[in-house]
Amino acid sequence: MPKIIFISANDTEHVVNVADGINAMEAATQNLVPGIDADCGGAAACGTCHVYVDPAWIGKTGGACAGIEQDMLSLTDNVQENSRLSCQIRITEALDGLVLRIPENQH
Repeated sequence: MPKIIFISANDTEHVVNVADGINAMEAATQNLVPGIDADCGGAAACGTCHVYVDPAWIGKTGGACAGIEQDMLSLTDNVQENSRLSCQIRITEALDGLVLRIPENQH
C-alpha cells in the first residue's frame, strides 16, 4: 500500500496509506487531509485540489498534462512549475513515499 505525504502550507505533515490505483485527491479526501477542497470531485474542472509535487518526485509523476489540467492550473493562484491537480496523479507502488505540498489557498 503506497504512502503519500501531504504537507500543508504551515508545514504540518499528513501521512496517509492509500490503495493502489486511486488518485492523490481521493487519497487526501478519504483521509481528511485539510486544504484539498476537491469541489468538482476529481473531474479536473475546478483547480481546488492543486498541489506542488516535491522536485524529487516530478520525474515520476510528470508535469501537468496538456489540455484540461494545464488550463485549470492557469486559472489558479500561485502556480509553479511543479504544480499539478492532485486528481490527475494516479497512485501506484512506484509513487510510494510521494511528497505533495498544499498551497495556502485553493481557488
